[in-house]
Amino acid sequence: MSTSQTRTVRTAHNLEGDVLPPEGRPVPSTETGFVRIAPSVLGKASRLRSLMVWVIGMLGFLAVILVSLHFGSLEKMGQLVRSAHPAWLFVALFVQAGTYVSAAYVWRQVLNRAGHPMPLRTLVPLGVAKVFTDQVLPSGGISGTMLVVRGLIRRRVPPEVAMAVMLVGLLSYDIAYLVVVLTSAGMLWLQHRLSLPLLIAVTIFVIITVAVPAAVLSLKQWGKRRPIAWVSKCLGATALLRELTDAPTDLLRSPRLLLQTVGLQLCIFVLDALTLWLAFNAIGDVPPLWAVFVSFAIASMVATIGPIPVGLGTFEAASVGMLSLLGVSVEAALAGTLLLRGLTFWLPMLPGIWLARREIRHA
Repeated sequence: MSTSQTRTVRTAHNLEGDVLPPEGRPVPSTETGFVRIAPSVLGKASRLRSLMVWVIGMLGFLAVILVSLHFGSLEKMGQLVRSAHPAWLFVALFVQAGTYVSAAYVWRQVLNRAGHPMPLRTLVPLGVAKVFTDQVLPSGGISGTMLVVRGLIRRRVPPEVAMAVMLVGLLSYDIAYLVVVLTSAGMLWLQHRLSLPLLIAVTIFVIITVAVPAAVLSLKQWGKRRPIAWVSKCLGATALLRELTDAPTDLLRSPRLLLQTVGLQLCIFVLDALTLWLAFNAIGDVPPLWAVFVSFAIASMVATIGPIPVGLGTFEAASVGMLSLLGVSVEAALAGTLLLRGLTFWLPMLPGIWLARREIRHA
């Protein structure tokens, strides 16, 4: 980005959105489609819709606990929770922090390849803010992605490069997610535990996971064609579509970069499953590691394709059900799942509130 683009001057905006310096000569605007759209998503989102999602999620969450306790023993679960060893929970918290470092490494690898290196310490807080935003404003990850792109632009990354970071992150995440779910389904098949409903769920997940990046990449390839351009203009997303089509494609065609980022995304799934296994160590009822990994993967898949965007209730139900199917007691399955959700869902909200507000305020 040139110095003239980043220098702060008193300007006025014409009808096209270009910046006019005092002498009236237009220069490229550094305000992007994501920056224009993000406030409406992050700051002016429908409070009623978000509240309804949370109410439904909490009701589902409580229903899972009540149903699990109906089949299990409240007294036994209380004993498991009271006997939890804090040392194991501390290790689990340390492992969970590694997921944010891995996510930041994904963005760092793409930025380095694009010629815009950035220190890791500036990207890790952005990962925490993304998790918080995705949870508070359920939108299938769009709200958190907007925040990341906006945060990168605030850190003086060109808009087209920030969009390329988003594309590589999206593609590598979906590939890693597919590998994890299909591997887990294969393990269940080898154990003769792959039922027809579960097979249907895996099929739906594969279709959705393949369709989303395919749609985004199709928009990038054909976004300049007249019908698509006309629709984007009606939706007020012309600038956003332009940045998507202008994003460099050489990063997406780099096998080495894709292999690196997919590996980092796989690390995130492995660390999340390891966090659940450490939670079971804390309560003293430790199932096999492969069973924990499969249960976490299937529960994540169900939460992804489920009707509740936040995943409250659906993740817990699938996790307890899969763990019970693989030989874990209902009480231990519920206790371990609740500990995992505390470490991965509720705890990141505390720093996430402050970090997300800072990103929105400074952008």
